[in-house]
Amino acid sequence: MFPLFDFSLQINGFPMQEAKAELQKIQSIPEQEFEAFIENKKKEIVDYHLKNNSSYRELVGKTTFDTWNDLPVMTKKDFQKPLIERLSTEFSLKKVYVNKTSGSSGDPFIFAKDKFSHALTWANIINRFGWHGIDFNSSYQARFYGIPLDFIGNRKERFKDFLTNRFRFSIFDLSNKVLEGFLNEFKTRKFDYINGYTSSIVLFAKFLQQKNIVLTTICPTLKVCVVTSEMLFEEDKILLEKQFGVPVVNEYGASELDLIAFQNSDGEWQVNSETLFVEILDENNTVLPYGKEGRIVITSLFNKAHPFIRYDIGDIGILDKKSTPKKPILQQLIGRTNDIALLPSGKKSPGLTFYYVTKSIIEDDGNVKEFIIKQTKIDTFDIEYVSKTELNQEQIQKIEAAIALYLEKGLIFTFIRKEKLERSKSGKLKQFISLMK
Repeated sequence: MFPLFDFSLQINGFPMQEAKAELQKIQSIPEQEFEAFIENKKKEIVDYHLKNNSSYRELVGKTTFDTWNDLPVMTKKDFQKPLIERLSTEFSLKKVYVNKTSGSSGDPFIFAKDKFSHALTWANIINRFGWHGIDFNSSYQARFYGIPLDFIGNRKERFKDFLTNRFRFSIFDLSNKVLEGFLNEFKTRKFDYINGYTSSIVLFAKFLQQKNIVLTTICPTLKVCVVTSEMLFEEDKILLEKQFGVPVVNEYGASELDLIAFQNSDGEWQVNSETLFVEILDENNTVLPYGKEGRIVITSLFNKAHPFIRYDIGDIGILDKKSTPKKPILQQLIGRTNDIALLPSGKKSPGLTFYYVTKSIIEDDGNVKEFIIKQTKIDTFDIEYVSKTELNQEQIQKIEAAIALYLEKGLIFTFIRKEKLERSKSGKLKQFISLMK
């Protein structure tokens, strides 16, 4: 088959052959030499931006640096100015890849990558999917994503779907009638893999569970399911593997950076050490050892067009104690720093704790399809849910008791049944939302 995917990137100015060769070269560096490679790349990228990027130079406050830990931690707030003011001198808007973050963290911004850096991102993604027998030039993707609803944006995205050999399931309406249509597509199309937002794919799996259908019985070509952009809970992974009949792979990435971590064939969440340097920092910006929970801070080692150096992505996680410079392992992704619930006692708790505790009870009987939790006041939470029947008093009391046990007593909950939950423009479902200022 003609390599249409690679060709479409190449004709858009992304040097894929060079990027693939560079990735191969990096991957061939022995473990004992890898730390020196990383240190060299860190110094190179900082020196480059101090020399060529006035915005970064202004942030650092000088033209040289002594130690890595002296460098400031960048946040999304540092990017709230026109892109042209953040570009390095060697680049113009016409010579870079430009995109916008989804804004799931509350601070969307436009960013740039030089074309070689973006080609490296794709080389990395192609490499990781290849671990699971997926070839972007020939494998057929069932894509569970949002899509622009305006005519031009929609046509553009559909054309990209054609070039990249994927069929898109629009996830803005996930009623049973629509899911029945999804199922019919799997009966007639030879999909090789599923890729998309976790919550939408889980909802499809629950639909299959109700119908007592394992997806590979009607679509035997299916090999793997890759979920991204939202938390994957262990019980959801079990459900997906049972109802799809294929392994489920967890992906963690950020459009402004690269693929950050991808589950390998041993089930480990392997961090991308080829193009990124990942640190875990505490609230004082001190580097934490492997095994400790903290803020995920990432440096893009190759992006010369726009600095992402010690960039706080807004997530909390833990690097496994068995990590090495060449093969860091993400032990756990805990949630976003802006998803922290502040409770009346002064305790801070990741919002996903509420979601996790509630989820373990609310879904026991399969009645509830999905739900989100909103904190409206310091002691008050709304739980919006989609279900066949309304929650009964016994279920509500169980949830309240579990939250009192795991978090604290005296919290007020309102349960609101809905026809469907509100998703972001991109189609993501935000599982915990704090409305407190």
